Amino acid sequence: MRNYDLIEYLSMVIERHGSDLHLSANAPPIGRIHGSLHPLTDEILDQNDTRELVLGVLKESQRAKLENEWELDFAINVDNLGRFRGNACYVLGRIEANFRYIPDSIPDLRDLGHGPTVEKLCHSRDGLILITGTTGSGKTTTLCSMTQMIAATRQCNIVSIEDPIEFVFQHNRSLIRQRQVGSDTLAFATAMRSALRQDADVIVVSELRDLETMRTAITAAETGHLVISTLHTSEAAGTLTRIFDAFPEEQQDYIAAQLASCLRGVVCQHLIPRADQEGRVLATEIMTQNLAVQRCIRDRRMPQLPSLIQIGGRDGMHTIDDSCLHLLTNGYITLERALAHCRDQDFIKTNYENVLIERGELPPRKKR
Repeated sequence: MRNYDLIEYLSMVIERHGSDLHLSANAPPIGRIHGSLHPLTDEILDQNDTRELVLGVLKESQRAKLENEWELDFAINVDNLGRFRGNACYVLGRIEANFRYIPDSIPDLRDLGHGPTVEKLCHSRDGLILITGTTGSGKTTTLCSMTQMIAATRQCNIVSIEDPIEFVFQHNRSLIRQRQVGSDTLAFATAMRSALRQDADVIVVSELRDLETMRTAITAAETGHLVISTLHTSEAAGTLTRIFDAFPEEQQDYIAAQLASCLRGVVCQHLIPRADQEGRVLATEIMTQNLAVQRCIRDRRMPQLPSLIQIGGRDGMHTIDDSCLHLLTNGYITLERALAHCRDQDFIKTNYENVLIERGELPPRKKR
């Protein structure tokens, strides 16, 4: 028998500076603390416990949708605690769920660890910007921080399409309309087509989940709108490959030409456990648009992109290897973590050794 209710479990996660609460049958309540999973209590939840905990926070319409579709995305507000994004689903016939904490305020881009390049992307008037990374890498937070910066610095009409709505924006200098899939619109692609008729300057899409949404996003970006969205990919070249692979082979050359024209930037994120203190630090790979990148995308020569990013520092680009090396040499992460997240381990080892030699922490290499 469980000893706590859902609010108490959520409070335990927040008190430990965690991001997620996982409720699964035949397991203790689990919190994700600084990227790692930890039991919150010693008790073991059964299927009745998880069912009661989840259904207790859902509206009648949400319960019906969960029972009919077997999964549900939703958001809840808890007084004196905050807002949470929830996902409930059936697992072996049992109801289980995950709750992710959404901070009250949206952090600034610099506070997240981003530099001038990402801020510069926010000044784009049209085109497509993609924020990518694995689950839990902070894509949504960056997306919302960029939206907040645009709203604070420009006068424009922003339409945000989300599933579910996480951060709630203030209009500021801009007008922001937040639409939730499932309650305000039937689907991402439908809402995007509608946004094209709503005099939108900026269209924010929480995720490019399907072919039709990708197609509409690219078309909108090509026709004068600024479109910002996320994808579950871990590097710039992989992001473009993922988009191409979503389309039939006979359409991929046309999509490549469109992307070469409208893509403004790709920001790939990784959150790495810190070595200097508790928490995680942001590592990124950033690709922006220049003539060489445009030609590479148009010809679908994806293996050449990492080299172009590496030499594209003048245009604000850097590879994940550059980012990991910077964090490593400044003591934010360990060598082990850097090697786990980089693309070229030899690059990290050689350059880190050079830094240690320059600092006098290693003897110079013997000449052969």
